[in-house]
Amino acid sequence: MRICVAGAGYVGLTTAAALADFGHDVRCVDIDQAKIDSLCQGKIPIYEPGLQELVDKNLQRNKLHFTAQVEESIRDYPIILIAVGTPSKEDGSSNLSFLSQVVDMIAATLNEYKIIITKSTVPPGTNEWIYQTFIEKGIAEEQFDIVSNPEFLREGCALWDIQHPNKIVFGTKSDRPIKILKKLYPRGKAPYIFSSLTGAELIKYASNAFLATKISFANEMARICEAYAVNYADIAKGIGTDPRIGHHFLSAGLGFGGSCLPKDLSALKNSAVRKNVETKLLDAVREINTEQIEIYLKKLMTEIPDLTGKQITVWGVTFKPGTDDLRSSPALDLIRQLLQKGVRVHTYDPMVHLELAEVNAFSDPYESVRDSDALIIATEWDEFITCNWSEVKANMREAVLLDARNCIDSQKVRSKGFIYLGVGKR
Repeated sequence: MRICVAGAGYVGLTTAAALADFGHDVRCVDIDQAKIDSLCQGKIPIYEPGLQELVDKNLQRNKLHFTAQVEESIRDYPIILIAVGTPSKEDGSSNLSFLSQVVDMIAATLNEYKIIITKSTVPPGTNEWIYQTFIEKGIAEEQFDIVSNPEFLREGCALWDIQHPNKIVFGTKSDRPIKILKKLYPRGKAPYIFSSLTGAELIKYASNAFLATKISFANEMARICEAYAVNYADIAKGIGTDPRIGHHFLSAGLGFGGSCLPKDLSALKNSAVRKNVETKLLDAVREINTEQIEIYLKKLMTEIPDLTGKQITVWGVTFKPGTDDLRSSPALDLIRQLLQKGVRVHTYDPMVHLELAEVNAFSDPYESVRDSDALIIATEWDEFITCNWSEVKANMREAVLLDARNCIDSQKVRSKGFIYLGVGKR
């Protein structure tokens, strides 16, 4: 099938590469000419394991194409997949200006039957709005179908998620496009879930809201475990074995970040408020998440009461391992609060050389801790877990380790002479 993917950001690029690899003829379009020029040369602007190889492979196969000729591509391709950004506004609602631009282009150039698929995460009612926009512009219902097809990609393993989905969600107004939609992705054993346009939108928001809730629940339980001198890992293991709960997203730490959970939680709350629905649970989830950094800083200050003038190294600045994404990273919020307390901050991350005023970023983890008074693990990269702790301690002025992801073997580092600090972990 011939598919035009509108938007060459994280979702658009990974989806376009995967669709091309499935055998479709894919043209990925973006108004950013510089980005398109780089992509045409095979230069990927983001880090996602396996993406570079997949783009190279399908550029060579002539299955994947990049262009800034957005309107021409939208006009010429029968299937349009919209994957533009929908960032948060200051009030927590979604900025749909990029989506609106694409919708206007489609409406202005629609000259034959098209299937318009919204892959972008959008508030409930958005795809109905797209449908009504086309009708109001005088476009006959027979000339198009609107489809809501939310993505469920995890950064760091997005290609795996596309190739091995656990579900494929489509929201439609009629059965007309379903036969074609079933040919888009390899299904495997994944069930198709068909819903209304708004139903599909809410499936995505409900999924991310529930994951955020599990994380905040885990962090609150870790605080309770801390008060009773209980190892939270035992609690997580105990409840995670219950199939009604599952073991995913039960790790305690700095809290959730990234481009999805904070944004989608805010957008869902905003959508609910517009319908006069209270969101007590969502509000609590966000409040607990916001408090996590303060919890860990208080833990640090039990060993270093006055942080002014201290040198502290932060390992990990991305919001999770396996990505170079800094969006809504708890590590960055932690660093900013350390700076406000007069701390001299050093950082190291295997994927990102942080460019932030007043921060010294290093390319070597052992150099980053030299003469530091404390080390904070803010992202659980594997190389931090397996590092040479004897060398780390030898380079530090004071051997205080704050494990803000509860990922380090506490007994191991204590045996090396560290003062180990975690929340809900002995």
